[in-house]
Amino acid sequence: QVQLMESGGGLVQPGGSLRLSCTPSVSTVRIGVIGWYRQAPGKARELVAEVNDAGNTRSGDSMKGRFTISGPGAENTAFLQMDSLQPEDTAVYYCHAWVTRMSQYLELWGQGTQVTVSS
Repeated sequence: QVQLMESGGGLVQPGGSLRLSCTPSVSTVRIGVIGWYRQAPGKARELVAEVNDAGNTRSGDSMKGRFTISGPGAENTAFLQMDSLQPEDTAVYYCHAWVTRMSQYLELWGQGTQVTVSS
């Protein structure tokens, strides 16, 4: 079974930075699209940023200019660099991907990693 392995996250002060990474647990999958969604308490899950295998990216409006996604590249890993973090960025961040494995097209979700922005 293919899973998404996330790392990064944690507690940071306002104005600080964090870097998230996400990669499939099986190296032989082909990533079509990979990125992150986030969900704050009492709010709907929203797109943070995603990148496809051609390197094209899209991101949520409130993240533009502050968050940068890169990957998947040869490492089959996506990275999310988050700068100028604000308390409203506090949420659980979920990695999400569409991958192909043995002719199967799979949608995957990570378990989520907590990002807390607080002084």
